[in-house]
Amino acid sequence: MNAALRRAAPVAALVVACMALTASIERAMGRLWLGPDGRFGLWEGSVWSREQSQRLADPYSFTHLCHGFLFFGATWLVARRAPLRFRYLAAAMLECAWEMLENSPFVLARYRAATIELGYVGDSILNSMSDIGMMSLGFLVASRVAWQASVALVLVMEIGLALAVRDNLTLNILMLVHPPAAVRAWQEAGRPPAQTSTER
Repeated sequence: MNAALRRAAPVAALVVACMALTASIERAMGRLWLGPDGRFGLWEGSVWSREQSQRLADPYSFTHLCHGFLFFGATWLVARRAPLRFRYLAAAMLECAWEMLENSPFVLARYRAATIELGYVGDSILNSMSDIGMMSLGFLVASRVAWQASVALVLVMEIGLALAVRDNLTLNILMLVHPPAAVRAWQEAGRPPAQTSTER
């Protein structure tokens, strides 16, 4: 094993342990491994579907890619002299903490009350672990490209999600913290006619 791998191995082990702890806590909170239907799926493209946040990936996976870019930038600002592996470890721990918070009863209730996620039951553990992986991918890409490219990629993902599903990381945070009625109405206008609030 070369020196770089020896240095990275403990960090990788800690990240895996953090993910395992996150999965265990989510299971204790009632989250299911594969969602209510117990079916594995690679992708769910509709944000209005009951299968949203239950499959391996979905449109919100791109918001977790954005997390990776933002965490890379934040750790560079506050700890740029720290080795990259330690900055990644901090980012992974933050993402794991967010996944546990996001799937807590309090935040789930807030999602249902204030956002378009009227019937949201929380992420499947599969989806939650994938979200951590997507953050890791975003962090890795951000570490390899110029900051201007990182900014451009985040803007493309945010604008693309807003156009495609009328939601993105910025709107998600806004609707959780202080939901404007106009934004809620605009998002609801994108609901497919066949999917009413009760069906969601």
